[in-house]
Amino acid sequence: MHILTDSAADLTAQDIQTWGIKVVPLNIQFPQGEVSSSDISADDFYDRLRAMAPAVPTTSQPSPAAFMEWYEASQASGEELLSIHVSSGLSGTLNAAKVASGQVPNARIRLIDTYTLSPAQRFQVLTAAMAIKAGWSSAQIVERLDKIRHASEAIFTLETLEYLARGGRIGRVQALAGSLLHIKPIIHVDTNDGKYSTVGRARTMGQALKTITGHLTSVYGDKPVWTTVIHGQLADKAAELDSMLRAALNVGRADMVRISPVLGVHTGPGVVGVGVMPLELIADL
Repeated sequence: MHILTDSAADLTAQDIQTWGIKVVPLNIQFPQGEVSSSDISADDFYDRLRAMAPAVPTTSQPSPAAFMEWYEASQASGEELLSIHVSSGLSGTLNAAKVASGQVPNARIRLIDTYTLSPAQRFQVLTAAMAIKAGWSSAQIVERLDKIRHASEAIFTLETLEYLARGGRIGRVQALAGSLLHIKPIIHVDTNDGKYSTVGRARTMGQALKTITGHLTSVYGDKPVWTTVIHGQLADKAAELDSMLRAALNVGRADMVRISPVLGVHTGPGVVGVGVMPLELIADL
């Protein structure tokens, strides 16, 4: 059994190498042409983003053809493939995967909607990899990923809502737009439908980080958790959030990653957030 995911999972190079995970990149559309999110570094991307302001690039999901190499290989080998993807509430990636899977009807492909993205999507992908190593069946893995989906959080704050607003991805956060563009929103992904929802707002980044920490404390209490802090170009604020979380939560495992440029299109460089999941959900792995 193998795993295919997409670049919205924010896997590190070590994640990919250690677990043998295949990644289909989402794409960034600059005026000069399309760039695969796997072919541009985060800092190079943000330099280009600032240079083209006030315009912003757009993003696109992989085409069905991008999945075919992996689906046809699965069909040829007879091995099962878990195709685990960014929320269908935020991207058309899963739909492209469905179209591709329909063209290889004899392949053993399980399509999984994570209903989330970034660190919380990463949790599901890495858990699936651990479970494959432990010899679990795909049905057992899917059941566990569903539990992780409902028990995990992906929550972040932004220096400005400008990029979400320009990209048209603001959804239910739109009440904070307009004259409030400089308010620091606290946004999470609602795992019931995989769309953005507002948790709160703050006037400074420091207050926003405190709100994130308070929210997560109310959700997880003393339960041992795995945290993955994310950021665009705010390493100092990411370190501050990591420190706050370690002080407030029972952190048993902690990571820090840069978000994929394809997500940075919609957040801008001023994004800081975290994914959290209970460690009990991987205790048997």
